[in-house]
Amino acid sequence: MVVFLYRAIRKLKRITSKFFSQLGCFYVLKANGVEFSSFKSTGIPYVNVFSGGKMFIGKKLSIHNTIDGNPIGTYQKCTFVVYPNSSIEIGNNVGISQTALIAMANIKILNNVKIGGGTCIYTSDFHSLNAEIRRSKEDLQQRKTAPVTIGNDVFIGAHCIILKGVSIGDNSIIGAGSVVTKSIPSGEIWAGNPAHFIKKI
Repeated sequence: MVVFLYRAIRKLKRITSKFFSQLGCFYVLKANGVEFSSFKSTGIPYVNVFSGGKMFIGKKLSIHNTIDGNPIGTYQKCTFVVYPNSSIEIGNNVGISQTALIAMANIKILNNVKIGGGTCIYTSDFHSLNAEIRRSKEDLQQRKTAPVTIGNDVFIGAHCIILKGVSIGDNSIIGAGSVVTKSIPSGEIWAGNPAHFIKKI
């Protein structure tokens, strides 16, 4: 009896949550001026598109912001931040779980990409590498930025970090927990910290 009641309540919670997730996500995207087509969302992402920034989403985006959407052990919601004169462009049939995309330069994700839970994509070092500059008011003005491009059919494992200036070629796979510091050709598996070549697919 207890098991039946628990499962019934859980099912009702999921149905209710799905409705409010879609509604909340729709509102957040619209309020930030995001151009989008079709999507499904568990939970509501954090979205902040600054004035002068742009965000585009293709068809059939799947966004998981809660442990219910992708029970992989990551509890953060998806985060999309677009700074002025930058953009996030997401293609068709992309799946994103508890991922952070921080665009101080352009981030482009092509079609049929899967991004694992807890992955972060950064287009900046955020701070100067020079200690004297970091101590000054010039720190944020001196940070370096470079775009990131993720090719078609790329699979990025959970808890990866993709750093500024990286391009990942079509059909490549990034192993879980990797830190990607340089561009990766098409059709290869890379993993590690820093990520290195494992084998061709």
